[in-house]
Amino acid sequence: MAKYRERIADQLLKDELEGAGAVLIEGPKWCGKTTTAEQQSKSVVYMNDPAVEKELLSVVDTNIKLILKGATPRLIDEWQTAPALWDAIRFEVDHRDISVGQFILTGSAVPAHTEKIHHSGAGRFSWLTMRPMSLWESQESSGEVSLGELFKGKQPSESVRNIEIEELAFLVCRGGWPASISMGKKAALKQAYNYIDAVCNTDISRVDGIKRESSFCKRLLRSYARNLGTQAPLSTLYADVVTNDGASLSENTIASYIQALKKIFVIEDMPAWNPNLRSKSAIRTSETRYFVDSSMAVAALGLGPADLINDLHTFGFIFETMAVRDLRVYAQALDGGVFHFRDRNGLECDAVIHLRNGSYGLVEIKLGGEKNIEDGAKSLNRLSEKIDTDRMKQPSFKMVLTGLGQYAYTRKDGVMVVPIGCLKH
Repeated sequence: MAKYRERIADQLLKDELEGAGAVLIEGPKWCGKTTTAEQQSKSVVYMNDPAVEKELLSVVDTNIKLILKGATPRLIDEWQTAPALWDAIRFEVDHRDISVGQFILTGSAVPAHTEKIHHSGAGRFSWLTMRPMSLWESQESSGEVSLGELFKGKQPSESVRNIEIEELAFLVCRGGWPASISMGKKAALKQAYNYIDAVCNTDISRVDGIKRESSFCKRLLRSYARNLGTQAPLSTLYADVVTNDGASLSENTIASYIQALKKIFVIEDMPAWNPNLRSKSAIRTSETRYFVDSSMAVAALGLGPADLINDLHTFGFIFETMAVRDLRVYAQALDGGVFHFRDRNGLECDAVIHLRNGSYGLVEIKLGGEKNIEDGAKSLNRLSEKIDTDRMKQPSFKMVLTGLGQYAYTRKDGVMVVPIGCLKH
């Protein structure tokens, strides 16, 4: 059994159940949705259990209320195999004496047949996104520096556990999949390759019933991995695939593949942040391209830890994906989200953590090295100076988040330097 800390999503689920009749947990396969839901449910039905799947679907068609009977919260795992359950649950919540904490739904894909859903679920459902585990959850971050405390004004001054470059390369390649944490290194590194194979061979076609080519999916994922952390348009991905693989499919085809990959939570692009600026600089609003976990990018490129150590440029881009994953997990615990900023002049910020109360922190992500940290700090200060603080708050903090380093500290210019191996929510 894997040994790791309680998932951040465990508390989030508890909070959601106190305020909603049903909670939908979404996220990629194998990230721990069912385990998290099982721990707080009192009864369960597994819609994709091969032994009873056909029988359950027949019951949905003939007497759907039987599926909903059971001690609450009742977990309906992989509910999207029977989209009609959505409206049935909504109706049931409306007509029970207790209107909160009735159902937990889990799903690793957006339903293919949304025409069977007639109500949005507003007022009855809440949504909870789960992602692969952060380094703090897998106990590979010591947690001396709390993101929540940084928002409250605490200055980091810590000697932290130093993650050596070999360990960091392994963590980037292994990813945050709960089951892989308890495996030996060789087996753990293989899991992301198996995941990509499953996505391309079956999942990308199963999600909406449209047959898609496995080989083209793999070529597209490789191109996506080469454009991590950029706002590359479809035309760039298309040119990359055509140039490198001789593909003849259209940009519209690529768009349909990307949409399918988003539906099964393989890809999670980052939206743009739109602050109030003193200048008239145009802000680029295209989303920034990321996988939900760094291990997927590694597998798509056919790399391993040694390859990353020998190519620090590529290592930096893929480390950024892991850092974004962790920041998303931590920001979610603080009721916030993670965004990207870039203007037409090239000034950018890798991650803006924006909370619902209007507070925000600016983050540059660097693998390590004094020059990279210096460049990141200069970029953060330039952006901070452009923000119109008469119309919005000043940033709660400016941080260079590094992969390597033994200390968390605040520079004389006010920029914090924080190694990822000491960060938590």
